[in-house]
Amino acid sequence: MTTTLHHRACHLCEAICGLTLEVEQDADGEHHIRSIKGDRDDPFSRGHICPKAVALQDIQSDPDRLRQPMRRLGDRWEAIGWDEAFALAAERLAAVQAQHGQNAVAVYQGNPSVHNYGLMTHSNYFLGLLKTRNRYSATSVDQLPHHLTSHLMYGHGFLIPVPDIDHTDFMLILGGNPLASNGSIMTVPDVEKRLKAIQARGGRLVVIDPRRSETAAIADQHLFIRPGQDAALLLGMLSTLFTEGLSRATHLPIGGLDEVKQAVLPFSAERMASRCGVPALAIRQLARDFAAADRAVCYGRMGVSTQAFGTLCQWLVQLINLVTGNLDRPGGVLCTEPAVDLVSTMSGGHFDRWQSRVSGLPEYGGELPVSALAEEMLTPGDGQVRALITVAGNPALSTPNGRQLEEGLEGLDFMLSVDLYINETTRYADLILPSTGPLEHDHYDTTFNLFAVRNVTRFNEAVLPKPQGALHDWEIFIGLAEAFAARSGVALKPTQPPQQMIDMGLRTGRYGDGSPLKLSLQALREHPHGLDLGPLGANLAARLKTADGQVQAAPALLLGDLQRFAAQPSGDPKQLLLIGRRHVRSNNSWMHNYHRLVKGKPRHQLLMNPHDMQSRGLSDGQRVSIRSRVGAVEVEVLASDEVMPGVVSLPHGWGHGRPGVQMGIASATPGASANDLTDERLLDRLSGNAVLNGVPVQVVAA
Repeated sequence: MTTTLHHRACHLCEAICGLTLEVEQDADGEHHIRSIKGDRDDPFSRGHICPKAVALQDIQSDPDRLRQPMRRLGDRWEAIGWDEAFALAAERLAAVQAQHGQNAVAVYQGNPSVHNYGLMTHSNYFLGLLKTRNRYSATSVDQLPHHLTSHLMYGHGFLIPVPDIDHTDFMLILGGNPLASNGSIMTVPDVEKRLKAIQARGGRLVVIDPRRSETAAIADQHLFIRPGQDAALLLGMLSTLFTEGLSRATHLPIGGLDEVKQAVLPFSAERMASRCGVPALAIRQLARDFAAADRAVCYGRMGVSTQAFGTLCQWLVQLINLVTGNLDRPGGVLCTEPAVDLVSTMSGGHFDRWQSRVSGLPEYGGELPVSALAEEMLTPGDGQVRALITVAGNPALSTPNGRQLEEGLEGLDFMLSVDLYINETTRYADLILPSTGPLEHDHYDTTFNLFAVRNVTRFNEAVLPKPQGALHDWEIFIGLAEAFAARSGVALKPTQPPQQMIDMGLRTGRYGDGSPLKLSLQALREHPHGLDLGPLGANLAARLKTADGQVQAAPALLLGDLQRFAAQPSGDPKQLLLIGRRHVRSNNSWMHNYHRLVKGKPRHQLLMNPHDMQSRGLSDGQRVSIRSRVGAVEVEVLASDEVMPGVVSLPHGWGHGRPGVQMGIASATPGASANDLTDERLLDRLSGNAVLNGVPVQVVAA
């Protein structure tokens, strides 16, 4: 028996905490994970990990994880070889396109795609050959408003300023719960200590949320807000900043700020208070406190993106930072300068070059809003989706009106999934191709280093050997590309392994061959705990990708959306509104098959304010039916003053007990899918992003 130590980052969420893994090799050559602990020598995470880290061990040993290609034959599955699987996929996809056109094949890429650099570098090597406009991803149920706002204001969808959390004096959080999410579009390990450090140095933390979340519980101030009305609060704050002369100058070149001022002034705190449920005096005082702070950050995350005015909210967040002088300023919000910079190597994106066939929803960056996917499968006619490829995704649980999507999946001519499990979505697939496990391949965080609150980098070596006969994700896509190209008579361009691509990115980047650091893949291998490249600094002016080199403060699309907001009727105050919630032991739908993460106190219940329960004759612990326009689910209800009156909260990602799912622990765990209630017709009409917060529901005894 021999024991070895390995160091790598956890890639299960955006925090990328450093890990130290102890691995034993027995006399038969088998490897076993003995322990997973935080890496105290990681300069970024400083030894911190959350409970999800143990899931790396659980994924590795999970008997439900697929380890070879599986073909569905009726209600049963059989293992087949890789060459046969690639040939089958190529034949069926090519046949669908030959009969129904290129757009008859759709693609959905899930959230784990950006947590695996092999998927980032090589998925399009195959998917690009399909030349379909029916591309979808988890982006449009999450952060599409972030990208569209940065595209319109800064000229690039990845040029997203992140909070300089380690140096700010005032942090305002809307729609975010970093104590549960570990940060999001803000790569920030050890976030609780970093938030408490703001308070320790005399600063303030303020949270705006319809629920008193884990983050709100440690804040200096928490304000309840009516779901879906964050734009009203932000407009009231921005109007106050202008009317009370609280703005500051900025070094950035700005275009359109006078237009913004004239457009926003009518949205006073007094007018906005009734819409958002926050008193006008509180809105004005919040604006004053924010402006008075020497260094302040306004940060809006998923809760404000997944609502009817999500893009408007993200624009207003950027404007509040801008007009108070906190954009591109230490202690405010800054753009990370990563070692491998996607901003400098990728296109800035494009918007609304084509629209979805049925509802005319706009594309962004070559992807359509996923809320349109089901209707594209179910609506007959030229261009109907007849085949689907899913990559590391579970849209049956992760996208609006999941039951309608399941209806569409059931009627497909062919479905291919690149996935580790037979889950709620892949149970409909004709062919599933599983990759190596997370510890069996190397990794580099191309995405999350881009949003880190410090400039950091590290290369993660594989901890365990690659099993015989297994393929990495990128090798699967090369195999699919080769088979499809041969079947279609298409010339295939040469490619190279992800490691070589990262090495090239490091060498040509700002810390590479032209810098004193001379970073390369070999250099990173000599620093297994990672490298700290320094704090964030002002750099936005030099990196702007807009046509005139200025920050576009007043994009016409966003100014126009103000009119849509102004015209929106006030909601019924008696209407219950559904919101989601996160938990540190969970990550969307794919962390529920590991006993150590689902054990303990149940957390799948509906939270409801005691006054709302009393008025409906409901009691604590009772089974209730939650109903929306699209469906109904039954769950247990818990009385909680964490949620404001008129709001109910159901966590996302549950509802695994469905026929054909082969995830034993998840299937036996209670809970319902919130996306059996969310409505594909409720959208941010500007971007097409799904509305997951503020969904009208009824709650009655089951």
